[in-house]
Amino acid sequence: MSPELRRFVLRRLGGGLLAVVGAALLVFFVRHLVPGDPVDVLSGGEAADPRDKEQVRRCLDLDKPLGGQLKAFARDVGSGSLGHSCVSPNPTVASMIARAFPRTLELAVAALGLALLFALPLGVGAALRQGSLLDGAASAIALAGLSMPMMWLGPLLIFLFYVRLGWLPGPAAEPGQPGALFLPAATLATHLMAMLQRMTRSSMLEVVGEDYVRTARAKGLPARLVIFKHALRNALIPVITVAGIQFGALLAGAIITEKIFARPGLGTLMLEAITTRDWKVVQGVVIVIAISYVIINLLVDLAYGLADPRIRK
Repeated sequence: MSPELRRFVLRRLGGGLLAVVGAALLVFFVRHLVPGDPVDVLSGGEAADPRDKEQVRRCLDLDKPLGGQLKAFARDVGSGSLGHSCVSPNPTVASMIARAFPRTLELAVAALGLALLFALPLGVGAALRQGSLLDGAASAIALAGLSMPMMWLGPLLIFLFYVRLGWLPGPAAEPGQPGALFLPAATLATHLMAMLQRMTRSSMLEVVGEDYVRTARAKGLPARLVIFKHALRNALIPVITVAGIQFGALLAGAIITEKIFARPGLGTLMLEAITTRDWKVVQGVVIVIAISYVIINLLVDLAYGLADPRIRK
């Protein structure tokens, strides 16, 4: 590894570490600003046994001053356990997240694949037929995809494909059931698909006008070869980069989708923890999402830095 590349890697690692630490500290301090007493919620209300309240207070580390709470929080994060749930005190938060994370990762991967499957052909077709009916239809689809919020689109897809047509499984479908992943993945992928489609179109329009593409055409190469070998390969570099970066956003966006479709995952786990004021679980989920986001961005940065030496500076 060259000194230049080593400095680039260390700089990105340092920035990623600072981002994770910042996210962890932010979620720790913000929980103290949330109105209401989590002890009352977790122990069963104001009429609960004082001994139960004291046990919950110790579980949340609220029996310590702020500095002691921060120290306990750092110890839980440093040990990798992320503490223990105060609703289900036996399993560690890390073990609860480990059971939920694969389902969220599965949904995010499916959404990314679905977004690329529709975005790339639409973007390329719109660029090659600029100003045509296809270009207008692709622009309308992209605008609709960017405009529709997931909390509206999800129930709409359920009503259409599950309630009315009965083509696909609905909410709380079994994990292995055929088609169970399609509706939540489509809900999560719509916004990303629209964004990538517009980016593919603009990138292709820029590349098609380059000198090397005109030279390839002047040499008499087949149009299909010029488009897919020379133009598309270069046009996809920024598209794939943004798709990789947005994959981390899909993990965070899965929270709403999992709630709509009653899917077990990080989103369901976090929303249940918020409802019960189980702050250690909330903190753990936020930290894991932040770490995932940083790792994905780091990998994209490193891959792009290897491909383009100018970025390493």
